[in-house]
Amino acid sequence: SHESIVEEAKLLTEDPEFKGYIHDVGGPTANFRFPACEKQLTRGACPDRQCLFPKPCKNLRADHQDYIDLLRKLRDLPKVKKVFIRSGIRFDYLLADKNRYFLKELCKYHVSGQLKVAPEHVSDNVLTRMGKPENSVYRQFVKEYKQMNERLGMKQYLVPYLMSSHPGSTLKEAIELAEYLRDLGYMPEQVQDFYPTPSTISTCMYCTGLDPRNMQPVYVPRDPHEKAMQRALIQYRDPKNRALVEEALKKAGRTDLIGYGPKCLLRPAGGGKGRDAAGVSKLQAGQGRGGASSQSRGKNTNGHKKKTIRNIHRRSSQK
Repeated sequence: SHESIVEEAKLLTEDPEFKGYIHDVGGPTANFRFPACEKQLTRGACPDRQCLFPKPCKNLRADHQDYIDLLRKLRDLPKVKKVFIRSGIRFDYLLADKNRYFLKELCKYHVSGQLKVAPEHVSDNVLTRMGKPENSVYRQFVKEYKQMNERLGMKQYLVPYLMSSHPGSTLKEAIELAEYLRDLGYMPEQVQDFYPTPSTISTCMYCTGLDPRNMQPVYVPRDPHEKAMQRALIQYRDPKNRALVEEALKKAGRTDLIGYGPKCLLRPAGGGKGRDAAGVSKLQAGQGRGGASSQSRGKNTNGHKKKTIRNIHRRSSQK
């Protein structure tokens, strides 16, 4: 309830070490605040359909007003400087809301420079198995998030949470995800590799090789070596992953991505003076293990800024 959350926030402000920042409100899927529809109150969740997948249900009530009111109450507390939403939101639910008041308040007050979101993958084939909306929905959110920040005169970015080796993901889909990251110019520092957990549809697929919603066969990457290749593809810029990435590309028949072109993921073995096969400066790779001086920290050996998510967005906005 609002009362319990506000009361907890008041206790935080009384802590002598409180600096004025509430770092998260709501946890994962923070913008879900009440039952999805009137029927859910009396009959519970529908046994044969989902509220947002594959398309938002016609009975869905996408309304963020209750969450907006809660966040405003927290912002108004004495000693509170900022209230952040760090664990992430359901961007498909946000887009299902007919107005964009929440998106505006989110960008204006509750993002600390970067907002975590979970598209999890970019291949519609994998997203379908996950029960997630098609990739075009995420692209629409990215577009609207950028436009809202530009309207507010703010520079804030998205940090995508991604998953490898989910049922339905072959090397083809893993390479598709790597190409998306290449085009974005970003290598995530953390990647979630799928492992089965009880009572989920994904685990049912993992154990049976079937999608229980339609009983169709589903490809399941169970072999530890293939899972390592799929994970390595997401972090293909890491020199430690070079051998796995090269093996995956050859196995998938995508040697066109090994070369010197702008669309290539790897350079040929031994190619490029002073650079490894992934195209990363060997000196830069050494600095990444703690050898960078204070003057060069945050930059590569040519004096250019590293490809962090913030620098990638800043550079693209300057073009």
